[in-house]
Order: sequence, then C-alpha cells, then structure tokens
Amino acid sequence: MNKTEKILELSKTNPALSNRQIAEEVGCTRRLARMVRNEYSPEVTAKKAPKILIFDIETAPMEVFVWGLYKQQIPIQNVIKDFSLLSWSAKWLFDPTIMSAKVTGWEAKNREDSSIIEGLWKLLDEADMVVGHNVAKFDVRKSNLRFHINGLRPPMPYRIIDTMKHSMRVFGSSSYKMDYLNKIFGLNMKKNTTYDLWVRCVNGDESALSEMLRYNEFDVVVTEELYLDMRCWMKSHPNLALYIDTDETICTNCGNEHLTWDGSYYTPAGRYKAFRCNSCGAIGRSRISSLTKEERAKLLLSIAS
Repeated sequence: MNKTEKILELSKTNPALSNRQIAEEVGCTRRLARMVRNEYSPEVTAKKAPKILIFDIETAPMEVFVWGLYKQQIPIQNVIKDFSLLSWSAKWLFDPTIMSAKVTGWEAKNREDSSIIEGLWKLLDEADMVVGHNVAKFDVRKSNLRFHINGLRPPMPYRIIDTMKHSMRVFGSSSYKMDYLNKIFGLNMKKNTTYDLWVRCVNGDESALSEMLRYNEFDVVVTEELYLDMRCWMKSHPNLALYIDTDETICTNCGNEHLTWDGSYYTPAGRYKAFRCNSCGAIGRSRISSLTKEERAKLLLSIAS
C-alpha cells in the first residue's frame, strides 16, 4: 500500500484524525496528507473531472557497432538493434489500481513489443491529461514512435504535465532527477536497480523482465506523489475548470472549490481578486477584472498615449 492509499484508508477509518496526525502515521508531509484528503472527497470526485493518467515506460537499450568510447558519430547502418518497449505502467490519478504490461524474453531479445503496445495506446487515447517525469521528451515521443511502427494511429489529444519541466521552471534544485526531488521533498523513492537489469532483460531473462515490471509499476506511484506535492507551484498547469461542469469558481490546478479569497492578482492589463486553494495550495484569480470603469478608462488612455 503506497502513501496515497494509506492516507485515504486512515481518512475513511478515522475521519477525526488531523492532517498532522495522518502525516505522522503515514510518514509523509502534512501538505500531501491535506491534498489527498481534500481532493479525494466525495464532493470533488462526484464532479465530471478530467481523466488524468500517470504513466511510465521502460525501453530496451540500442545495440550498435562502434570503434571507440568517446565523441562517436555513429552511422545509421551501425545500428544493430534499435530500442523497443520492455514494459509500461500507468494509473489514473487517485485510483489505487496499477495497469501494466511487459514483453516476453523472446520479444525483448528481438525488440518486439506489439503484444503490449496497444494497451498503452488505449489508455493514452482515453486520457485528458498525462503526467510523468521527463514525459514530454522521453515517454510520449518514444511511445508515439512505437505506436506508428506497430501500425497505430495517433491517440486522441491530451495535455502533457511534465514534472521535470515544471520543477526546472520554479525550483533551483541541485538536481532535477525524480529520485533527488522526492528525497528532498520527503516522498517515496524509486526502487533501486542497476544497468545489469536492462542487460538481463534484453538477453531474454524472464525473471529480470518481471523485476523490471515491478520497478516500472512503482515509478508511477512515486511520480503521482511528486505531481501532487508540487502541483500548487505549476504556473502553466492545464486549467481543470475547462473540464469540470460547475457554476462555482474552482481551483484551476486541482478542481477544488474550497478557496480563500485574499488580496489582488495583477496582470499587465488588469487587476483581479486573488485566491489560495485550501486543498492543493495553488494561487489563482477571479475570471472578471476588479478594475472600476474609471480605472479601465485611465488604463486605455495610458495605452493609447
């Protein structure tokens, strides 16, 4: 049972517990305990919320002929075997069920992933948003290539939420690797593994492929934790208000309607009422400007001059 599941279980069995008490029991931050409890409340889950998929893939390394170890420009004819998927893993946000698939030993040796690729395609085709660490540069593009090679058309459009990109925009971290970020944020760490595991996989070792799948599955768990932990910092997070049918003003990052209104939010051309989400902690603003007619008129004059 991961930390998210533990938080939900404690909240159901003993709702009187405070966020601090749950955090101490689970071994997580109070911020994570608060977000999971608030965002998974019946009033939030009852809404028609967007489908947010956390996913991760593991690929076989390439095999190439080279004449040296440094600064090699490898001709395409030197490629003996290109990459393919060894496994994939995914879960819907807050859903404890982890979906996954792996290739057989024969398929790994022969860079064949047609038996598992369609399952991943169906999930991406269903998703409104996908979450991952370095997912925009690696997982999405690698998956797209394997989709095309295996005769699949593009999945339906989805928004990409890359936790690595977002962390690089707002944090001055010494490293942007997920394991380092999770360590300094007090979250679960990735499972330890070595390069030897990949070697054993491409040599057709079935036990290694099973170990790879377990490693892959836990990756989506720690990715979900990182996403939830830093979601309030994501300035360009997809606007959940576009996906949820409600007349209430809601947090654009998490969809929660429990907001504290305080202060003003300024843009180059306007002033708005500002709020802080009581669930994820993100800061947002009202849809309608709080400028008076006189203030708008002065602003237009200053722009015209």
